[in-house]
Amino acid sequence: MTSKSPGLVANIRALPRAVWILCIGTFINRFGGFVAVFLVLFLSREGYSPALAGLAVAAFGLGSIGGSALGGYLADRIGRSEAIVLSMLTTAAATIALLLVHGLPAVLLISGIVGLTQQVVRAPTTALMADLVPPQGRVAAMGVMRFFINAGFALGPAAAGFLADRSFPLLFGLDAATSVIFAVIALLLLPRGAPRLERREVRAEGTRTILADRGFLLFLAATLAASMVYLQATTTFPLWVTRSGYSNAVYGYLVGLNGGIIMLLELLLISVTQRLPARPVIAGGFLLVGVGFALTLGAHTLPLLAITVLVWTLGEMTAFPMSTAYVADVAPVHLRGRYQGAWGLMWSLGLMLGPGVGGWLFDANPNLLWILCGVVGAIAAALVLLGPSARVSAPNAALTSEAPVSSPPA
Repeated sequence: MTSKSPGLVANIRALPRAVWILCIGTFINRFGGFVAVFLVLFLSREGYSPALAGLAVAAFGLGSIGGSALGGYLADRIGRSEAIVLSMLTTAAATIALLLVHGLPAVLLISGIVGLTQQVVRAPTTALMADLVPPQGRVAAMGVMRFFINAGFALGPAAAGFLADRSFPLLFGLDAATSVIFAVIALLLLPRGAPRLERREVRAEGTRTILADRGFLLFLAATLAASMVYLQATTTFPLWVTRSGYSNAVYGYLVGLNGGIIMLLELLLISVTQRLPARPVIAGGFLLVGVGFALTLGAHTLPLLAITVLVWTLGEMTAFPMSTAYVADVAPVHLRGRYQGAWGLMWSLGLMLGPGVGGWLFDANPNLLWILCGVVGAIAAALVLLGPSARVSAPNAALTSEAPVSSPPA
């Protein structure tokens, strides 16, 4: 990630076959991620009140917190692809179980399990990407992955809405089927095994290593702060839009603007940012996210609301692909999964804390909320810059023959 890095096109062309397979599998998984989006509507149709349906969503979110850490642990212990297979097969089973169980305790339990198993897949996916791509190509690789993720997220809910109007069992069945397809892809076509160093290093406590990594801890704190700001996009920002006199459809258009900009421009932006030092780029992106939401304070017309979306979307495109690559770079090879899991845990905590804190502030004083978003974004940027210079771990040079990563079948 320096000025000597190859260009974006060169980095994309150099991506190995396994990366494209992983991206396709991730697209299928995200396209079929229907349960999280339609869980409230499903439970409402089953006769649960909005409050009880909301409890199920909270259980889903609580499960995802544990899934982040568990996914990182499994990625390092049993292997990246093996963890993906386990995550996807258990997600498929839990999704079908959600259709079959009755009674609130069972619904809450299974919702939590679905949240956990779905989240498990994130850390091994990004850790495998880091294993496959050298440091200078990781930002481009993560950008390509985000393109496939956003494409799946953009197309999936549209198809899901069509199915939900006709049959929730069909909807959940398709969700489970896409999970199984990704599991089969990982089992048959992706490298297997977990990178290992010497035995004494393998036995090192992952949590202890992370807690001793001051720079990474500062980065985790920055990520938590930035995620709490960014997640206002789906919680308090829609409330602001409707209070400004616009319909829910207008909010949908603004969210669509975010997705469209990412699809069209993120890879182009990465062609520039991949040549720059990681921490200043991430810090600048976090700051832009904060500024974008702070600008909401004076945004009561559609053009001004669109400008706020443009600003925090620019911050998202600047910081998030680089952040994923940065975590891969600073992690010891044999702990990449756990580092990615710790990073994902910050997003899960942000998902739990951001909406609650933001909603409380919005009820008390919306203007104060938007001001604090700017302040917290600036704090997140400062935390990133305060960390020591990142060490960059070699992609595969340190691997030994103790537990090699096997090649996928031809």
